[in-house]
Amino acid sequence: MNTNVSNGPLIVGLGEVLWDLLPTGRVLGGAPGNVAFHAAGLGGRGAVASSIGDDDLGTEIRQTLRDAGLDISALAIDPMRPTGTVTVELDDAGVPSFIIHEDVAWDAIPFSESLEALVSRADAVCFGSLAQRSDVSRRTIRHAMTSVPDSCLRICDVNLRQHYYSRDVLVESSTEADVLKCNEDELPVIAELLGLPADPDHAMGAILVRFDLKLVILTCGADGSILMTPDETSREEGEPVDVIDSVGAGDAFTATVAIGMLLNRPLSEIHTRAERVARYVCTQPGATPALPEEFHYENT
Repeated sequence: MNTNVSNGPLIVGLGEVLWDLLPTGRVLGGAPGNVAFHAAGLGGRGAVASSIGDDDLGTEIRQTLRDAGLDISALAIDPMRPTGTVTVELDDAGVPSFIIHEDVAWDAIPFSESLEALVSRADAVCFGSLAQRSDVSRRTIRHAMTSVPDSCLRICDVNLRQHYYSRDVLVESSTEADVLKCNEDELPVIAELLGLPADPDHAMGAILVRFDLKLVILTCGADGSILMTPDETSREEGEPVDVIDSVGAGDAFTATVAIGMLLNRPLSEIHTRAERVARYVCTQPGATPALPEEFHYENT
């Protein structure tokens, strides 16, 4: 769809929102929430549809999102489960590994009138595989996706963490999506689960055709990224930066691509901007640093 950036295309992050517990401290995280957060920093409107605990960590998430200008009308409060946390360890190159704690609020995201109303007016919805590790949140996400308008851009973030994924979730989510995003570690797993070629380009092409997608995104860390549509393929080489950590860089990349697609920008332009935004996030601590105004779509 063609959306004027001054009106702010609405990007909904549907799934987990949580605290990343990094060696340097606690930082807001959760892939769909990160996408919504960065969408707001790029000229869009961000909204988070998730669940937090009735605790101090949940209160802080609500305030942090509100202060960032995000819509939290579909952010539920769970009186029985704690706000989600993830213990993040970094290697010498700043590459993270995650311990994702279970039985937390985002494992039981409820379907509600507020959630239905939010997704029914969304320009894009980003959802992923991780939040579907529980039956409750999986059903809610599936139900919510039936309420998005036909014009809505549906983005599936394949987020393969620990053992929290399955072939069924992958197939259902990819079938629901217009855009599928994964990284260089996830693509071989997807290819094996789906019986696809091992070669990255062939695997991406097969995914594109099998699920009738508009775009497949492959991020490869310092080695750059590939965007593939039915009509063209864009490649960007990585550039060296002083990495603090790479947490959330892929989510910032996704947000940049989403808004660019909604604005009908050329694929090469979208790709170059997405790489720049992701590199910047790598130079900052945590997944959700404030983005400089130079990355705002309205400024170009």
